[in-house]
Amino acid sequence: MFPFALTTTEARSPHARWHKLPLEAVRLSGGFWAARQETNRRVTIPHGYRMLEQVGTLDNFRVAAGLKDGEYRGAMVFLDSDVYKWLEAVAYELQANPDPALRQRADEVIDLVAAAQRPDGYLNTYYQLVKPDARWSDLDFGHELYCAGHLFEAAVAYTRATGSKTLLDVATRFADLLAATFGPGKRQGTSGHPEVELALIKLYHATANAAYLDLARYFIDQRGKGVMRGLGWMKAEYHQDRVPVREEDVIEGHAVRAMYLNAGVADLYLETGEDALLLSLERQWHDMTRGKLFLTGGLGSRYEGEAFGDPYELPSDQCYCETCAAIGSVFWNWRMLQITGEARFADLIERALYNGVLSGVALDGDAFFYINPLLSRGGYARKPWYEVACCPPNLMRLLASLPQYFVSHDDSGLQVHLYGSGTVNLTLDSGQPVALSMDTEYPWRGQITLTIDQANGAAWQLRLRKPGWCEDFAVRINGQPVEAPRIEAGYLVFERAWQPGDVIALDLALEPFLVEAHPRVDAVRDSLAIQSGPVVYCVEAADHPGANMLDIRLDTRAPLRPVWRDDLAGHSLMGVEAAGAILDPGEWGSRLYRRVNSGPQPPLHPLTLRAIPYFAWANRGPNAMRVWIPRARPDGAG
Repeated sequence: MFPFALTTTEARSPHARWHKLPLEAVRLSGGFWAARQETNRRVTIPHGYRMLEQVGTLDNFRVAAGLKDGEYRGAMVFLDSDVYKWLEAVAYELQANPDPALRQRADEVIDLVAAAQRPDGYLNTYYQLVKPDARWSDLDFGHELYCAGHLFEAAVAYTRATGSKTLLDVATRFADLLAATFGPGKRQGTSGHPEVELALIKLYHATANAAYLDLARYFIDQRGKGVMRGLGWMKAEYHQDRVPVREEDVIEGHAVRAMYLNAGVADLYLETGEDALLLSLERQWHDMTRGKLFLTGGLGSRYEGEAFGDPYELPSDQCYCETCAAIGSVFWNWRMLQITGEARFADLIERALYNGVLSGVALDGDAFFYINPLLSRGGYARKPWYEVACCPPNLMRLLASLPQYFVSHDDSGLQVHLYGSGTVNLTLDSGQPVALSMDTEYPWRGQITLTIDQANGAAWQLRLRKPGWCEDFAVRINGQPVEAPRIEAGYLVFERAWQPGDVIALDLALEPFLVEAHPRVDAVRDSLAIQSGPVVYCVEAADHPGANMLDIRLDTRAPLRPVWRDDLAGHSLMGVEAAGAILDPGEWGSRLYRRVNSGPQPPLHPLTLRAIPYFAWANRGPNAMRVWIPRARPDGAG
């Protein structure tokens, strides 16, 4: 491995409760997430390369490098970032699973990127080919700094994975240009789309060049001056520019921008320990989770500005819930988890991953959602690519790097945040090697077995998250029940002199249950949703031939029944069956409104509702679908 000069987030920040493990320390070897990673490796990443060629994004680099004649291809100014996110995904794959053919392809792309860079370090194919004299002329919407940020992230990941410094050299030359261009006494301003902040701090971790940390702080401190143009009726809040970062007390504006900015602010807190930064992040987190978070972990209530709405403004059909916003939520909450050691942040990571993130990619791995509604009247289908293709490569890099979110460590031992089958291997700060394996059918079943594979008999602490959805659990160590285990901040805490062969069995009571929303969420009032473990369910037209999804009702008097499904577009998943009914509105005729009690209530006819995981919808065509289902009236009328 390339010898990084690591600091804070990826090493030992004094302001972090828990610390990230190297990606290679955790390997998912079976079960739910290993299968998703395999699809990402085998299908999605190769598909991403083909699409980058097909739509001309890679050609933009060839033309900018003088290797090919032509013009800039694409309608968007930020297409370079799609290449960088793809390279970052490849880096994580190469780190976990070396592949000479994939490495060669990525090196060829990196050579293109390097060839396109200008002598002074500048790199942005849109401005180089379309507006060569207009650098930094539109920080609000030009995305030059945003693209630079994704370049920096890819460079750090690729160097760590391969030892090659070619892309890192490109990144540092560009970052040096930024540091010479922006800052006190230089050009003023910051990026309309946050991302460069967290990326500069990653680059600082990789190089120990404090100028990058200083520039990240500068860009964060530039926010809140109210000078950005905004979009439509949304003004400075669209760009997170309404108030200074330390004064922000609500989550607002463009959802993806907010998530990326807060991830960067959290990274800055990990460097400085400045209380005002953390207090602002906590205020925004509470505002988000108390009134602006969808059940799926999705974020963004409005199409206009891809933005947060008012508290409790959570429409099922007109919500935005961009895939990138759910991914950004994972990034931000992971940092908050490292800072605080509190399970509420891991709970939200899990909710987003199983629902708002995973719905963004088809089960087969080669089609994507940009927007993830909770109600569809039909006709909405995933696409192989988008004109704005930020989400597909974002999914690729998250899925490729997923193991790093499962386990962390501190001076006392290990913390397990997410559950899946795999192994963990590392050396604790005390110098003792530790290895453990985890085996589970989670999220379909709640039994999780952890086996200590290597330990030297010294005492250390193991923490296991008790998911927020779980109301009952049991623990056994080497077959003996653990009565009243210690719980801290949502984690079960076990400390002992572990021996090879020790077995910890955690049994989470995992059965389907019904969820209701706060009564102020007007869009789903008197409706319920089905959830099992962390997985949110929906009903889809494909399972209810002839039924209008707007007419179905849920009977709460009968129990929910888990049913294994082998008929979901060639994939096997756990479904849920529920007692329901279908309303017959025939009595209404052609009327849209009528006087109350002027006619009989529409009758309800019994119907078994067959729910599937929300992430799996629209894999059998562009079906109508809904997550929230109105309750059936106890008198049997609609």
